[in-house]
Amino acid sequence: MSTPKKINKKETGVTMEKIQTKKKMAKSVVCLILMFSIFSVTASIEDKCGACNAVAEELELGLSKEKPRNHLDMRHRLDSKGQRVGKVIDYRVSELRVVELLEGLCDKMLDYTLEKVDSTRREWVRVDHWDNITISKQEAKAYAKDISTYCGRLLEETEDELAELIKKGSIQAGDVSKVLCQDLSQHCDVSSGTQLVDDNNDGSDGEL
Repeated sequence: MSTPKKINKKETGVTMEKIQTKKKMAKSVVCLILMFSIFSVTASIEDKCGACNAVAEELELGLSKEKPRNHLDMRHRLDSKGQRVGKVIDYRVSELRVVELLEGLCDKMLDYTLEKVDSTRREWVRVDHWDNITISKQEAKAYAKDISTYCGRLLEETEDELAELIKKGSIQAGDVSKVLCQDLSQHCDVSSGTQLVDDNNDGSDGEL
């Protein structure tokens, strides 16, 4: 009959200490990865002009896909003579058109990511197939979430004026980038279409 092996408390203590050390190292690595990811994503919106132009491009796409619509008949009440009372609104200047153009716009920006064009330049591109991108899918998806968040902030800042311009017919396909990125948000320079530099902003937060 074999004698049970005695547990060496000293060895057990050393083993547990190694396990705890490895866990702490693993947590440190995870934290570093998260910090790097956050920094990379934030840095991607340093070029606000490029990001704004990407949002404008998606809105342009929505405008180009518009089809002729009937006027909106708002005559839902009847007067004392049984005649319908209310307004007939041209769809082109309606609130409904604005909602349909802008609602879901920032969700559509999840189909965009930041890709390297050459050694010194990157640009936002619409992704049709995520398996064909040149960077890792995880990094690409992080950029997509970043520009979607940027889009939300951009609309919060400009939506009222943008909506009025749409309803007035002052914004057409081909004009969106100028109106949104130069005139309203001023994220692009009027003359060159490049990013405006704010001397009071070090660009580190990447937010509007």
